[in-house]
Amino acid sequence: MNIELNKIAGAGLSTLLVVMALNMVAGIVFAPHKPAVPGFDLPSEEPAAAAGAAAPVEDEPIAVRLAKADPARGEKAVGACKACHTFDKGGANKVGPHLFGVYGRNEGSVDGFGYSAAMKGRNDKVWEADGLDHFLKGPKAYVPGTAMAFAGISKADTRADVIAYLNTLSDSPKPLPKP
Repeated sequence: MNIELNKIAGAGLSTLLVVMALNMVAGIVFAPHKPAVPGFDLPSEEPAAAAGAAAPVEDEPIAVRLAKADPARGEKAVGACKACHTFDKGGANKVGPHLFGVYGRNEGSVDGFGYSAAMKGRNDKVWEADGLDHFLKGPKAYVPGTAMAFAGISKADTRADVIAYLNTLSDSPKPLPKP
């Protein structure tokens, strides 16, 4: 009986020895590469430009794009905006202010709307084509500190269509800039 217990114990210990040896060999073969600086590299514009990639294409001037703009396409493009804004005359403020008559109106000037401090400080500026274009491209870049969570419209022609549509939302639309 003692010999049988010794055989079982020997088999168990030899199995553990083999498992430990395999673990050591696997650790040597599949050793992880540890970075010099811990963390993740996030993609950015700079490495692509440094690698010889094409530089970002500059948008055509807004006046040129407005000459080709279609307010009907702009009306379709503002579908997502309707979640936070109204476009009707006398429309109520929602999460964002109403946008009827926005073209030619002072920035941050809708009565009864609680603008962020960054936007309140801009009520001496008027919403015109160039300012609207920059704001629609990236609200947080145009007005740092704005509470507007919208990421922006990346396509320049779509921004021009939206601006042309916003200009039609008025009792007397303003003339758009000519190229």
